[in-house]
Amino acid sequence: NRDTRLVMFCEDKVLRGETNKDVLYNADGSANVIASSKVVGNTQPYAGDYGISKNPESLAVAPATAYFTDASRGRGLALSTEGVRPISSYGMESYFLRLKAIANGSPLVGTFDDKTREYNLSTPLQNTVSYSEMSKSWVSFKSFLPETGVSLNNEFYTFAKGNLWKHHHNSVHNSFYGE
Repeated sequence: NRDTRLVMFCEDKVLRGETNKDVLYNADGSANVIASSKVVGNTQPYAGDYGISKNPESLAVAPATAYFTDASRGRGLALSTEGVRPISSYGMESYFLRLKAIANGSPLVGTFDDKTREYNLSTPLQNTVSYSEMSKSWVSFKSFLPETGVSLNNEFYTFAKGNLWKHHHNSVHNSFYGE
């Protein structure tokens, strides 16, 4: 939910619709009568033929941008006020095409690290890749493979095999979850 707009990530499309409006809509989309705020109206697709495929777990939301993966099209994507844009084109096209070939419903776990300001995507290629909006590039391959993750109070936590891991506080680099 973005203010009074609901963003809907579908398999083959990303849509936006108005919420919290006191209007009923006709089948053709035109406004009719003021009646209820419990409707989604004026639904419109974002430009581009992208969706979230069968990987909703790839979605990670930052303050101004939502990052996700369309594995069936071999794309890493970002949704901001500019609309949906492919970020996989920043030097990672062949990586995402390889991912497309092997994904087949495998989990693609997206997380956002508030401390580094990076979108992390963990893949069945057995690594995690990180995208930085500041440099408009994929900045790192990482060795941790979380089941999920969250940023809280500018700290980044991930979970693997039910274990919690606090990142950026380990004196041994490239060591995660006690391994």
